[in-house]
Amino acid sequence: MSEIIFGPVNSRRFGKSLGIDLSPALKQCNFDCVYCELKGAKPIKEMSEVVLVREIITSLKKALIKYSDIDVITLTANGEPTLYPNLRELVDEINKIKGAHKLLILSNGASIVNPKMQNILSKIDIVKLSLDCATQKCFKKIDRPYSQIDIYKIIESMKKFRKLYKGSFVIEILVVEGINDKIQEFEKLGDALKEIKPDRVDISTIDRPPAYKVNMVSTDRLKELSLCLKDLHVSIAYRKDYKGKKNSFNDSQILNLISKRPQSSEDINLSFDDDSKKRFEILLEKKLIHEESIAGTIFYILPS
Repeated sequence: MSEIIFGPVNSRRFGKSLGIDLSPALKQCNFDCVYCELKGAKPIKEMSEVVLVREIITSLKKALIKYSDIDVITLTANGEPTLYPNLRELVDEINKIKGAHKLLILSNGASIVNPKMQNILSKIDIVKLSLDCATQKCFKKIDRPYSQIDIYKIIESMKKFRKLYKGSFVIEILVVEGINDKIQEFEKLGDALKEIKPDRVDISTIDRPPAYKVNMVSTDRLKELSLCLKDLHVSIAYRKDYKGKKNSFNDSQILNLISKRPQSSEDINLSFDDDSKKRFEILLEKKLIHEESIAGTIFYILPS
């Protein structure tokens, strides 16, 4: 496998993914996030080293022959994939050869302020953008962006993009202790996300050694913060070793819980005791609860 193409890797949220690194030689990003797993680097405005589209497509064609059972082709980078100057051409070429596979991009979201970029992203099946804060002070502290990047403009542009985009729109929030782990910050995020209307919100914390000396928060804290994101499909990244308290629910409590926030399959498995799971299954059989797949993650909702 070339440096450009990597994987496949198994993603809990998107299935089996074949990655395309649009900056394989070095980190090129307009953010210098404190939690980044790559070594810290000064934010840039544009890429200085660019891989040719034909080189990417040639490598991808070979990989698709070898790995035909993947779920998604993922555009990413040692940095920010939307800085790739030939992204429009690349997306068009991948769409010609991807077959039944979905095309996914993982972006920090800053480029969404450009209407031309919104048009490019609208051709991608799944768009995942980061939104770690809803205030400029918090944004500058956690994401350390290139100068003149404004979080309020990003949020407004996400709202506009949602109106034209027909694919699966996912927002990711990565929580860092002492920076964006406050209830007040999450309440502001909740207000912004209600207007953005993403299909799904993923909440996670640091799980690899970060570029700077910052700390993760507990899974229980992620669960507490998620309660601020009302009327949204929220997927919490549970740690593999997480052993939370198993709760006992009657039928009305289960329905009330799901009415407040759709529950993911992981929520059910990790938070419901055995009797509650049996009650849940009966409610599902009676169609008092519906199952819905959103960009590869199963949620349970009440029928409309």
